Amino acid sequence: MVVVMDKDNGRTEHDSMGPLQVPAEALWGAQTQRAVNNFPVSGRPMPARFIAALGLVKSAAARINGRLGALSAERAQAIDSAATEVAANRHDAQFPVDIYQTGSGTSSNMNANEVIASLANRHLPTELAVHPNDHVNYGQSSNDVIPTTLRVAAV
Repeated sequence: MVVVMDKDNGRTEHDSMGPLQVPAEALWGAQTQRAVNNFPVSGRPMPARFIAALGLVKSAAARINGRLGALSAERAQAIDSAATEVAANRHDAQFPVDIYQTGSGTSSNMNANEVIASLANRHLPTELAVHPNDHVNYGQSSNDVIPTTLRVAAV
């Protein structure tokens, strides 16, 4: 994905579906922005409890993937740290996807992946950059992450 800064309108992200404007201050990327643009159903974002639980699930996955050697220690630590910030509800404003989204929660899962990758990349050199799908979402599927998150949020 290529990102071009546009001082007037935020930034333009280029992905496999083409260019897309994203607010400059947003930690999310193109997939989240597409969900926001395409599914503005209620204007209600996911609840804070869900976002916190999603951070816990992503943190656990990063730690396990690091232990298994699927992620480098540096990437695993950066993802774990970023996901822990999400779990502490420090970035709830970065989760704009409507509660009435389509599908199996893929938009919320990718929203988390993009936010966590952005946060993790603040602490890593460019050559160790974290990718939302390749690293944060490694070994995961929305069909597993979202039901697990709902269970964690319920306790």
